[in-house]
Amino acid sequence: MNEEYFPRLIDPALSHYLATFGAVSVEGPKWCGKTSTSLMQAESCFNLADPSGNFSNRFLAENFPAKVLEGEKPRLIDEWQEVPKLWDAVRYAVDQAKTPCQFLLSGSSVPRREGIMHSGAGRIARLRMRPMSLFESRESSGAVSLQDLFSQKEIAMTTESLTMEELTGLIVRGGWPYAVTHKNIDETLIPLQYLDAIINDDAMRMGVEIRSTSKFRMLIESLSRNESTTCSLQTIAKDLSYFANEAISWATVNNYCEILENMYFIDNQEPFIPRVRSSMRFKKQVKRHLADPSLAAAALKLTPSKLANDRQTLGFLFEALAERDLRIYANCLGGELYHYQDYSNREIDAVVCLKDGSWGGFEIKLSRNSEDEAAASLLRVKKALREAEGAEPAFLCVLCGFSGIAYRRQDGVYSVPLNALKP
Repeated sequence: MNEEYFPRLIDPALSHYLATFGAVSVEGPKWCGKTSTSLMQAESCFNLADPSGNFSNRFLAENFPAKVLEGEKPRLIDEWQEVPKLWDAVRYAVDQAKTPCQFLLSGSSVPRREGIMHSGAGRIARLRMRPMSLFESRESSGAVSLQDLFSQKEIAMTTESLTMEELTGLIVRGGWPYAVTHKNIDETLIPLQYLDAIINDDAMRMGVEIRSTSKFRMLIESLSRNESTTCSLQTIAKDLSYFANEAISWATVNNYCEILENMYFIDNQEPFIPRVRSSMRFKKQVKRHLADPSLAAAALKLTPSKLANDRQTLGFLFEALAERDLRIYANCLGGELYHYQDYSNREIDAVVCLKDGSWGGFEIKLSRNSEDEAAASLLRVKKALREAEGAEPAFLCVLCGFSGIAYRRQDGVYSVPLNALKP
């Protein structure tokens, strides 16, 4: 095994999918490790971005796609979306082989739909990959598992507490594998270069016309200012109009956001709507997230020291960091991440819901100083759902940034440091 490869939580799922389907498409933001992870399970590889022979690989893919698929299986086709017809070629090859574990496809954007004839349903499975969680980057001890919380395990232990310098550094650096595995580099440059790449290059390579790159950049800055909030696109449009000093329509903002979603740059958190027997009403806005909190920090030109001196922004970006990790951990258990809001102003920052319908709620706080208030807020939601005859949570938890203890409180609510959590 490559010594620089940090095992990823998606590895077992990828193996399972390969053993089940003829092809697996590993999708997610660029630089999150899709190629490295896929290579660990591939026996051969074809890279569309290889510049050798005057980009002969691309010429071959465009003119003789079947030739691209020849090689030891499973065969990785890296950045396949550069030549969308490869999707149909893979689908056809899988149909002919009638066996699993044939191909791996990796890509960091959704191709233009006119380049694909068939969905690939039943032949090509899709698997979403994200930047590294703290457990994957070996910056969480993993002393407490998400599964422990669902099992209502008794917990009482001391843990290593993050310092302000460590926490702000983790946010600004992000979960990019190259930054994690290369310690003697300027880690802050990676998310900055990421922004420049998607603004100046990636949209054009997808065949999308961006009429104003300056407005596109300002939109990203607006999304960054509203990281971890449930603000509407209309609010984003007003914010963008203010900074652009001209009216920007909702339609323009919506169009640009769709472009960013197709690049896996946006990774919003859907609302949780529990089943209740009463007329209790729930809000349905998404919580806004970029693919990694480091992108928001980069867009806002925040260094670790600047972030440490901006407590409000630090709170939002820590919430984004925690929810990035919770989403990854939830996926490992076959679950999904949501958030909860009702019209009585009760909220839960993060809800992990498993396939069997069981769920747990998290309030995310920088410090244990806010633990009592956060626990009380969680218990109010639990009480309201009980009165509405709704499904109650399997557990409630306050997830902290600065904390040196993981335990279960007398009121039954867990308190866990983020850097002690794993799936």
